[in-house]
Amino acid sequence: MLTAVLSGFGGAIAAPWLHRVAPRSAGWIVALLPFALMIYFISLVPTVAGGETLRFSYAWVPSLGINLSFRIDGLSLLFALLITGIGTLVMIYAGGYLANDPMLGRMLTLLLIFMAAMLGIVTSDNLIGLFVFWELTTISSYLLIGYKHEYEKARKAALQSLLVTGIGGLALLAGFVLLGQVAGTLEISDVLTQGAAVRAHPLYGGILALVLFGAFTKSAQFPFHFWLPGAMEAPTPVSSYLHSATMVKAGVFLLARLNPVLGGTEAWQWLLTGFGSATMIVGALLAVQQTDLKRILAYTTVSALGTLVALIGVGTDDALKAAMVFTLSHALYKGALFQVAGSVDHETGTRDITNLGGLRAVMPITAAAGMLAAVSMAGLPPLFGFIAKEVQYKANLEEPILITVALLTNMLTVVAAGLVSLRVFFGPPTQTPKHAHEAPLSMRMGPVVLALTGLGTGLFSVQIGNALIGPATGSVIGKTKEIELLLWAGIEGAAGQALVLSVVTLVVGAGLYRARGIFARFAAATAPLAPWGAEGWYQRAVDGMLALAAWQTRLLQNGYLRFYIGLIIATVLALTTFTLVVGRVVITIPADWADVRVYELMVALIIIAATTFVIRATSRMAAVVGLGFVGYGTALVFLLFSGPDLAITQFAVETLVAILFVLVVYRLPRFSNLSTAGARVRSAGLAIAGGAMMTVLTLMALASPTESRVSGFLAENSVPQAFGRNVVNVILVDFRGFDTMGEITVLGAAAVGIYALLRLVPASEHDEQKGADAQTGNGVPRERTETIDV
Repeated sequence: MLTAVLSGFGGAIAAPWLHRVAPRSAGWIVALLPFALMIYFISLVPTVAGGETLRFSYAWVPSLGINLSFRIDGLSLLFALLITGIGTLVMIYAGGYLANDPMLGRMLTLLLIFMAAMLGIVTSDNLIGLFVFWELTTISSYLLIGYKHEYEKARKAALQSLLVTGIGGLALLAGFVLLGQVAGTLEISDVLTQGAAVRAHPLYGGILALVLFGAFTKSAQFPFHFWLPGAMEAPTPVSSYLHSATMVKAGVFLLARLNPVLGGTEAWQWLLTGFGSATMIVGALLAVQQTDLKRILAYTTVSALGTLVALIGVGTDDALKAAMVFTLSHALYKGALFQVAGSVDHETGTRDITNLGGLRAVMPITAAAGMLAAVSMAGLPPLFGFIAKEVQYKANLEEPILITVALLTNMLTVVAAGLVSLRVFFGPPTQTPKHAHEAPLSMRMGPVVLALTGLGTGLFSVQIGNALIGPATGSVIGKTKEIELLLWAGIEGAAGQALVLSVVTLVVGAGLYRARGIFARFAAATAPLAPWGAEGWYQRAVDGMLALAAWQTRLLQNGYLRFYIGLIIATVLALTTFTLVVGRVVITIPADWADVRVYELMVALIIIAATTFVIRATSRMAAVVGLGFVGYGTALVFLLFSGPDLAITQFAVETLVAILFVLVVYRLPRFSNLSTAGARVRSAGLAIAGGAMMTVLTLMALASPTESRVSGFLAENSVPQAFGRNVVNVILVDFRGFDTMGEITVLGAAAVGIYALLRLVPASEHDEQKGADAQTGNGVPRERTETIDV
């Protein structure tokens, strides 16, 4: 399983090279990788169908309980087959769709990275590992949606997707951490056995809210549904893969995976059915108002995701079975229809259905595949979509509100299926921007295979039920479940009622399709309300955030270093005072604090005198000299209190800093007093308050017990573990090695940045500076001369 995930990343590295070597065959060659993975997962079907769960674990961060753990059960196997199977066809389709695109290698690379991340999500058996793959899909989808980065709409859609799903991902991480704390483990297999304990815990409500927020944003649930249609700015291969069969179902997968531990409560049921039902209606209603093929399919995808969430929320065995059936059905027909829409756009130059019609004559194979997929979408037998609709109705028969919502949604879905098929292929012929003709083999293969698979799964539903749907449903329920999946279940009982509802759906849906003009009029009537929709509020939130950032920047980033230092001191002072007051901390001063020896007092007086001299200095060189006295006085303190190594370091640093200051002083403008008397008084007060705070904290630290397990550990292990007798050096080099390396890295980066800035100064400025120096006499600036006189 780990090899399957890693192979996706390995293929991503090789994809650009393949595009350069064999540009016309790159899609076919790259498709061999997901195809091989699909064969591997197919070989696991008998084992998993027999009730066995495959596991693999590798210790990653064992101290935190984070492992690279993977598991294959019925649920993960169903999704893995969809990811690799549709991924194979998408790679081939992308090779034809972007045949003349010089960035095809980049597209294939990102698709493989995304595929590997999705496989990681559905097979991960560790909460933190799942989150890592979850965020990798967010990043890779951002790059895929913004593939046409030269267009503003693509950049905006990519950023929108990143913000919405990224914020949800942060909430999900918090939920996972809390869930791991409550369950006592981060391993999903173990977490799923702690359902009763988690549901009874006081943190259950917070965990549920955080996890649902992450899942809802990822799966475009209302009111986060707007980002998915916006993502249609991506090329069609991306839409076919990410936004129909894989990424948007990651949230659905997560809800199904955690159903045994978080499901079964009223909060779970009400939240999932409520948001799912709202998403179903909103998505279907918006779909029939669109004229762009991909946006119609995008909104019906939103509606389908709402259906899946609502079914998981119902939580009965029949509802969970219906969710698994609908997951497979939707992936097959929606993946095919997205690719059909891309082929139509590629060969005609438009996706607007008002400019399309009669394409069956010039694109017969594409039309046949599109019609077959649309029939499944509408829910007609013998396609698998008919079975999905039947089991959905059966699962909701005892829920009056949900059955009504499902009936209305499916009626509108029939209309949408007619718009993307009948209107395009059988409508009156129109003049298209390009001379329409049949798509190449690489672009026909995907729709044909997916459409025929939808037909085959319908005809062999019993076998599909036993091999895939049953094990997947059992994984979601948390126990072994045998199901019966029939194309024809009879006309008695629940099957008969579901059949009647299907007939009503088709009849009313056909009538609404014939009267589809009402949807255009409804869209025109509600257009003024569009700015107050979910996307409008998102834009207001983004604008408000940018306005707040601009105001904060104007307030805080005023360009004065003294202001920044003062702000930092004031903040630390306020927080420390608040902590001491609220915590009612008793300040204990050590009894011997006044036992100061004469030479210690002399050093302190020297430091105070030097500090006073610095703040009253009228030239920079004098200030540098005064600061040197302060630094050397501090070094003497280290020396007096048995810290010779610190003293030597302080001497070296002070000497180097003094030299650097002197070199910089030559380049600074004439010394002048830029602050007012009031500003200096405020700064003095703040400095005194900050110094008093540090004095109090130091006295408190001295009065506290000096026993420290850390110091004892370092002293005991310095020689045996680090082979060094100088404990300070060992701490810096070994025990704090990464910290020291980070400091060195920061200094190195600063040095490179300074060098780069100096290189950017034009030569003319150097000449002007030399001329200015020459006018001061012997090349010595006035500032330097005045400082020497002082």
